[in-house]
Amino acid sequence: MSEDIFLHRKEKLNLLKEKGINPYPHKFQITDSLEDIRKEFELPVPKDKEFSIKGKIKRVSKKDEEYIIRFEDLEQHAEIQVIYPQKDKIQPNVIAVFKGKLDRIDGKLTLVAHEYKEGEDGEPVYKIKSMYDKDPERKEVAVAGRLIALRDQGKAAFGHIQDAYSKIQIYFKSDILGEERYKEIMDLVDIGDIIGVKGNLFRTMTGELTVEITDFQILSKSLRALPEKWHGLKDTEYRYRYRFLDLIANQKSREIFKLRAKAIKSLREYLESKGFIEVETPILQPVASGALAKPFITYHNALDMNLYLRIAPELYLKMLIVGGFNRVFEIGRNFRNEGIDTTHNPEFTMVEFYAAYLDYNDLMIMTEELIRKILLDTVGSLKIKWDEVELDFEKPFRKIAFFEALKEKTGKDKEFFLNEEKSREFAKSVGIPKAETLTHMKLLDKLFEHFIEEDLVQPTFVIDFPKILSPLAKTHRNDPDLVERFELIINKQEIANAYTELNDPIDQRERFIQQLREKEMGDEEAMSIDETFITALEYGLPPTAGEGIGIDRLVMMLTDSVSIREVILFPTLRPER
Repeated sequence: MSEDIFLHRKEKLNLLKEKGINPYPHKFQITDSLEDIRKEFELPVPKDKEFSIKGKIKRVSKKDEEYIIRFEDLEQHAEIQVIYPQKDKIQPNVIAVFKGKLDRIDGKLTLVAHEYKEGEDGEPVYKIKSMYDKDPERKEVAVAGRLIALRDQGKAAFGHIQDAYSKIQIYFKSDILGEERYKEIMDLVDIGDIIGVKGNLFRTMTGELTVEITDFQILSKSLRALPEKWHGLKDTEYRYRYRFLDLIANQKSREIFKLRAKAIKSLREYLESKGFIEVETPILQPVASGALAKPFITYHNALDMNLYLRIAPELYLKMLIVGGFNRVFEIGRNFRNEGIDTTHNPEFTMVEFYAAYLDYNDLMIMTEELIRKILLDTVGSLKIKWDEVELDFEKPFRKIAFFEALKEKTGKDKEFFLNEEKSREFAKSVGIPKAETLTHMKLLDKLFEHFIEEDLVQPTFVIDFPKILSPLAKTHRNDPDLVERFELIINKQEIANAYTELNDPIDQRERFIQQLREKEMGDEEAMSIDETFITALEYGLPPTAGEGIGIDRLVMMLTDSVSIREVILFPTLRPER
């Protein structure tokens, strides 16, 4: 069937060319973006204000468990859409008052009502319309987008074009375009084609902004039909693999990636306001270091050497602090050769930022400020829902210490867990997988995950990690077994990791050597020694604090997404069979 459609559209393509029409022109001069038109003529509606609106019920239809009502003014030529639950019987030609909140749904000013009464006072429909829907006064426009709907009504047709940011209704009339041009639209243009239109803006009886077309041009002929039921494309594998179709079909997907861009913009604004400068460090690195992860290995022909895709920019950023740039940050891709699941993708986006003369306590304060700013800039609230869980960011974030949390759950203290033999036997007894072969470092990590992470739902700083887990963090000022490190956990997900940086070159070398021992014991994620970084420390790294925040997981939280693939435009997938 799809092959038949492809061939049929190729025939149309050839017909266009025979008529002297280029179906792939070089450009089209637009006067306004679809979003700009919406912003100019559709004023923002208040989200929290209630309205009581009086008018006459013109037409009633049912959708799911709601009435869709055309509600007209009693005196003037104006109407709005009302959505009301099917709890009361609603009849046409009745004068009534609906109470609720205004919204814009499918391009129409809409009252989402919860109360319906007859014979009471309320604001007239025309007054509400005039407040939020400006008259376009037949403004001339030239706009372009993908044709997503077309309904032929004989001598006229309504359709919609859209892009990533908006859509608008278009109106073809044979007596304006002429019968031949109108027939061209009906015969040679298909859903999915990208078209440019020129015409005059007006509002339909229902108040929808519409372009009455005086001329049109095919800008790109679509040879493939959009998938069946494309406007509700559900197959997740298909959506991720053909993200371009997902973005055409699903407004929610478009909103996720627009919000992602807003979040990164907000993050940049915050860091720049604190005096950080944005830098770029190598993705191809001679030493795999900066985090505990298995690297991807590649080969450089001209240099005749292996290189590694970076697992973190950390060591380079700290070398910039050595060089005198006291506050730096980088937003970029990292690559880790690890498993794929709902919270892990082999390539992912992080921000890492480093500040001289601060410690991890300062970063906890900054992290709270940053997360709150991003929330307000993107979703407009400090209380959100993520995977059915209500999260409250208004309160100060909770703090728990690594070993204190374990003791509270298990009754066993720090000294118990720092004993490798006891930790291993205990891990076996509670069912930690492969406990007999894990290194001591991995045992501690898995035990914490097993006992503590499931309970960390509201924003929580886990602080003061064991030194063995943190080869780049500075020894705790009050306990030589610990380091000054925190992880921010939200809804059982690690969102951020930070510490007071280790700046003693002798201590750092010893930690790297310990990592080599871990590697020899089979830990593929242990770090290698970076001699250039050690040399930089020998020149002097000032007291410094650094942090990394996973952008993908942060966006998962902001968009109530349960899979990291929802928030990465092109996630890593197996090849199609």
